[in-house]
Amino acid sequence: MKCLFLLCLCLVPIVVFSSTFTSQNLIDLPSESPLPKPVLDTNGKELNPNSSYRIISIGRGALGGDVYLGKSPNSDAPCPDGVFRYNSDVGPSGTPVRFTPLSGGIFEDQLLNIQFNIPTVKLCVSYTIWKVGNLNAYFRTMLLETGGTIGQADNSYFKIVKSSKIGYNLLSCPFTSIICLRCPEDQFCAKVGVVIQNGKRRLALVNENPLDVLFQEV
Repeated sequence: MKCLFLLCLCLVPIVVFSSTFTSQNLIDLPSESPLPKPVLDTNGKELNPNSSYRIISIGRGALGGDVYLGKSPNSDAPCPDGVFRYNSDVGPSGTPVRFTPLSGGIFEDQLLNIQFNIPTVKLCVSYTIWKVGNLNAYFRTMLLETGGTIGQADNSYFKIVKSSKIGYNLLSCPFTSIICLRCPEDQFCAKVGVVIQNGKRRLALVNENPLDVLFQEV
């Protein structure tokens, strides 16, 4: 009996220590990252890297207009090399594009390349891939143009993020992959909007009023 009593006395500190450690010294395990959200088209389907889409505006009439490939003013490029938006949703349809993700599927806030998906001669293949041009002194910003690359750490990377209104916004993320693959959308990226160039709406980097768009499968 005395031995049992002594054993109980020995076990009490262990139980107390165990209880204290469990309640006050829990190890914080890292929480699981939320799953990326797929980008959806106008039919609610996930975007497919093997499919073509038109980038359409959420606006109507003069507030609308699809994105298209056109000739940049005063450009000496051998092929059309400007990324524009029609001045109205009444008229021609936009130029189809394909989205090439850096890896996996097409998800919000992840790097990808954008390429106009049209028949063209070999000389003009690179002039279908979107990129951000050099600083334009007149507009004091950078215009979107073609002549980019696929899968390279340069000024050809973009992201699709959810708009604060309706649809999605496009972000330009030059050289982002050198710094990080999944940075917050407001870090190392700039919003894509519109400036007026020779009476046409040219896609460009903006500080406010980004272009709200939807993706319509062709």
